[in-house]
Parts: sequence; structure tokens; C-alpha cells
Amino acid sequence: MRGIAYDRFGDESVLQLRDDLPEPPVGPDTVLVRVHAAGVNPVDMAIREGHLAGAYPHHFPIVPGWDVSGVVEAAGPAVTGLAAGDEVFGYVRRDDVQWGTMAELVPAPQRCLWHKPESLSFAEAGALPLAGLTAYQALTEALDVGEGDRVLVHRAAGGVGFTAVQIAVALGAHVIGTASPRNHGFLRDAGAAEVLDYSAGPISEQLSEPADAVLDLVGGETLADSPKQVRNPSRIVSVVDPSVRDLGGRYVFVRPEQHDLEELGRMADAGQLRVPIAKAFPLELVAEAQRLVSGGHVRGKVVVTLR
Repeated sequence: MRGIAYDRFGDESVLQLRDDLPEPPVGPDTVLVRVHAAGVNPVDMAIREGHLAGAYPHHFPIVPGWDVSGVVEAAGPAVTGLAAGDEVFGYVRRDDVQWGTMAELVPAPQRCLWHKPESLSFAEAGALPLAGLTAYQALTEALDVGEGDRVLVHRAAGGVGFTAVQIAVALGAHVIGTASPRNHGFLRDAGAAEVLDYSAGPISEQLSEPADAVLDLVGGETLADSPKQVRNPSRIVSVVDPSVRDLGGRYVFVRPEQHDLEELGRMADAGQLRVPIAKAFPLELVAEAQRLVSGGHVRGKVVVTLR
């Protein structure tokens, strides 16, 4: 099998294009997906550098990638709702780290996949799951965003942030996004009612009134300022910094969830959610794709295409 893999932790130089990877196993509740596209996320680099070695069992060689879109090649005998030939997308976070999405075939537990939205290309669908699920779960579960809420989204032009802006707008919120000035128009086009420049001083001092909910995608000083940005600190959520709990808020770590994937697909097909692709790379340039994401300040999503 052809794919990207690495045999040790390290920088981009450990990534190898290989043609001799073993065919992945297909368990009773596993779906084998022929990959068309795989999104690139910061967690891919964290895994490659060994930062999650204490959180999950790791087995070399490791194929990177958690986001996927493609076509079902085969389904285990206990799988329901998905069958060979179905177009799917998903967040393939298994209980261990080995079989990632940047290879021709990936084995995905059934809970990780759902039918691909008809309105999205494979590249767009492959870039959506991790960012989309993160935003959706943070906004609907942890923050309970509803009609009329003032929602502040930090780093709103990034993959998670841009998706969060659109989801919050669809939920009826008044959305305030933070971004560099070059991205202000980009966010207004997504439905943000207000856009603030994160480099112009503390956001708490720029707000005309406090927000009802804050989604932190930055951490550090931005998170430290967040109690001054919100009416009630219990409605601060961070997906990057667990110390948010010390402020009275909540830390969210995204999980695979079929229902939430279905909702993301419904929103995309209803015209409420789009996935801007910053750049698409062929499989052999995965290292370059990871370097681009590592550099930050990417507007939209980076994706690797296999077909």
C-alpha cells in the first residue's frame, strides 16, 4: 500500500513516501476507506514530534492524519448504515496511533465516519471533520450557544475558528471574531457581525460590551484576558489550554461522533457552512503541507489529496 509513514518521532524529515505499507486490518465494526483527501491539522505535528506519546499507544510505522474523505472499500460484518461504494468523511481518531489517513487505505471505526455532504468536494470534506467537530461540540455542548447570544471567537480566520463563526451564525448568535486586519473581510463574508484586531491591544478593552460566550483557540495571554471578555466565566471554552478550568471555564478535546458529522453535513448542504481550502498538496508533499500549517496564520484549511 502507498502512503506516508514514519518510524521514529522527529521533524518533517522523518516523513517517508512508501509503497510497501501493509494492508490495514478490517475488524467487525471497522470501515475500510479508500482515501481521496486528508486534512492537515496541528495535532498531526504534535503526534509526529512525540507530544502525545503519553496519551495514546503508538505503533510504528505511523501513518499521519486524522481527517479523511473517500469511498468505502469494505465494511466489517457488524457495520450498519455504511456500505462499499458509499462516499464518506470523518475524523479517524482510533484508540491507538498507527493507521492514519495519509495513505491509500485507512481502517476507521464506524463511529468515526458518516456520509459525505453532497455539496462538498472530496478535498473540502476531507478538511472539515476535525475542525468542524471541534467547533460544533464546543459551541453546542460546552457553551450551549443559542439565539441572540454574543459569541466571541478567537483566531477566527483559522480552520476551527472560521468553522465556528459559521456554526454560531447558524445557531442565531451575534458573532465577534478576532483576526488580523487582512482577514476582517473574510470573516464578515462568513457572517461575523463584528471583527476585532487581536494585535491592537487586549480584546477585553476593544469590546463594546461583554460577550455571553468565548471560544478560545489561542491560549496564553488571550485566555488570561478572557474573564474580562465574558459576562460569566463558566461560558469560556478553550480547545488548546486545559488551564481554562482554573478560570471556571471548560476544556474541550474533540471526539468522533456520527451525529455531529451528520449535522455538519446537513449544514454544508443547507448552505450554512463552507470549507475554504488554503492550499492542496499531493501526497508526496506532505512535509511541505505540515510546514505550512506549523507556521500558523493559514486562512482556511490545508489538505492532502490522493485522487
